[in-house]
Amino acid sequence: MEAVTGIFASFEQARRSAEELTASGISDDHINFLTPGTSAGKIDSIPSTAGEQPGMGKAVGGVVGAATGTAAGAPLGMSLASVVLPGVGPAIAIGLAASALLGIGGAIGGAAVGGSLENALTEGLPKDEIFVYEDALKQGRTVLFIFADNSDQADAARQIFERNGAESVDAAREQWWVGMRDAEQEHYTRDGQDFYQDEKEYRLGFESALHLQTRGKSYDEVSGYLRSLHSDLYRKDAFRRGYERGQRHYRGLADHSR
Repeated sequence: MEAVTGIFASFEQARRSAEELTASGISDDHINFLTPGTSAGKIDSIPSTAGEQPGMGKAVGGVVGAATGTAAGAPLGMSLASVVLPGVGPAIAIGLAASALLGIGGAIGGAAVGGSLENALTEGLPKDEIFVYEDALKQGRTVLFIFADNSDQADAARQIFERNGAESVDAAREQWWVGMRDAEQEHYTRDGQDFYQDEKEYRLGFESALHLQTRGKSYDEVSGYLRSLHSDLYRKDAFRRGYERGQRHYRGLADHSR
């Protein structure tokens, strides 16, 4: 399976795209949303359980942790859950993979992850992009990602996303770095380093510190993982400096959310 992601200015744009995706033949089970908790009013028609009347404010407003809905009435019949993310605030996950990406185990709704579909979706999660998604959520945007069975489905999804005004993850990642770059350049050059020469390695180290697998862990603790990602760069001083700064950035987000 191939993950395809679009970042939308509004939940309604993402929801419209999801409807077009299902019309094109992509299974509901393969479609996932991440949306800010503050936008709950925009999806107020979604019940959190099969028997509940519409009303997202009642269902997930301000809920923390593994609050879940089996969601017979959620978009396309998906599971739904809410969580508070460090430095981001309340976020709503709709869909099995979206919930798993945010670490909300209960959102699977009691069904053990063991079937071929569940394994395929959770193993294919774009975990190294989570910081980009979190930045989008922080800006009040909605992330929609799907798992395509083949390249034709993936191409169709990209066309649907583009038609509905989505920004790509690559573009969002660049915007995220633009917002970070000046402060990181100032910090790096203060130590007498050449940021223009080392920016690539430094940025890769910074981003690697924000992966789900590395958060809160020292460079030495995850050196094997970092080697698997960037075997030719991870030992460079600029990469390690970037990694350490990324960890400091994440700790700051976590402390701010307490």
